[in-house]
Amino acid sequence: MTDMCILMTAAVCHDLDHPGYNNTYQINARTELAVRYNDISPLENHHCAVAFQILAMPECNIFANIEPESFKQVRQAIITLILATDMARHGEILDSFRQKVDNFDFTNEEHVKCLKMVLIKCCDISNEVRPTEVAEPWVDCLLEEYFMQSDREKSEGLPVAPFMDRDKVTKPTAQIGFIKFVLIPMFETVMKLFPQIEEIMVQPLRDSRDHYEELKQIDDAMSEAQKKKTESMSLGKKK
Repeated sequence: MTDMCILMTAAVCHDLDHPGYNNTYQINARTELAVRYNDISPLENHHCAVAFQILAMPECNIFANIEPESFKQVRQAIITLILATDMARHGEILDSFRQKVDNFDFTNEEHVKCLKMVLIKCCDISNEVRPTEVAEPWVDCLLEEYFMQSDREKSEGLPVAPFMDRDKVTKPTAQIGFIKFVLIPMFETVMKLFPQIEEIMVQPLRDSRDHYEELKQIDDAMSEAQKKKTESMSLGKKK
């Protein structure tokens, strides 16, 4: 029950007061958050700090009746989980879990800690598990957030990630790579421990991948048709 409480609290708090610009921007732009947290997961550290500022208020303190020593452990566990949502640590955390999953031991504290880190990561980036009609509007919101950041980076002369650049990315291309190389491998690894998630989580991810691959084929065909039309018009003018 304590682990569930920790997971749920961390999940609720993991993006508190998010400014809409990721860690890469914070660090490259040398923002106040990046300076405050020495370029180490500035956003996730900020989310943690805001969470515990709120929990310190008497009217919000859901841990008021927990013994001080137990609270220390709960607080540390919540911090660990929120910091685990920094995608810069994705490979490290997933590799650690892969080493444990085949011989997972629920009585081993390190194993359970690693599992909780992977579970909150699954929660954090699980949008594509949901039905398309629910997930897709949030994809649009996310892409708009990316484009706002890349526009700002261009105006400030900062490096721009290709997957955030409105001139280089489309919804299908952005989604296909993320689903195929981040989401499906992580959820399939968790599926080794919890086979029951295949039908309700992993299969929807596969369906979502297929959906965006179909959209990409349509986009590619339309682009090719437009290209041929432009070339034909150009030749016609020359004649």
